[in-house]
Amino acid sequence: MGRILAIDYGTKRIGLAVSDPLKIIASGLETVENQKIIFFLENYMETEEVECFVVGEPFHYDDQPTQLTGKINEFINKLKKKFPDIPIERVDERHTSKDAKRIILDSGARKKKRRDKGLVDKVSAILILQEYLESNR
Repeated sequence: MGRILAIDYGTKRIGLAVSDPLKIIASGLETVENQKIIFFLENYMETEEVECFVVGEPFHYDDQPTQLTGKINEFINKLKKKFPDIPIERVDERHTSKDAKRIILDSGARKKKRRDKGLVDKVSAILILQEYLESNR
């Protein structure tokens, strides 16, 4: 049974989250530098079976694509070329970064931890995956 891997794409860092094999629980995996993501995924997939990629896609409040949309499309094309047998789903992530910051603040994390942008990316990936899992139950 494969896992679902969620991706919160960023031009500097990419937050990753994975499901458990039963596809019930979303857990943070890692935050990876953008230029190292394909290498990271290749290594991860040597030991874990990934059934599907879920990529967060941000939109403005008026449902228009953001300036990041083109870069996300390029990234998805790289994923398709490198991992052609793994389907890729897109999930609207227009609120995830703001929600991730709120969750980190509400958790009682210290100021230094709250400023960790990598943690925000990872929590955003968890939220993207959780939304996907809930909508596909």
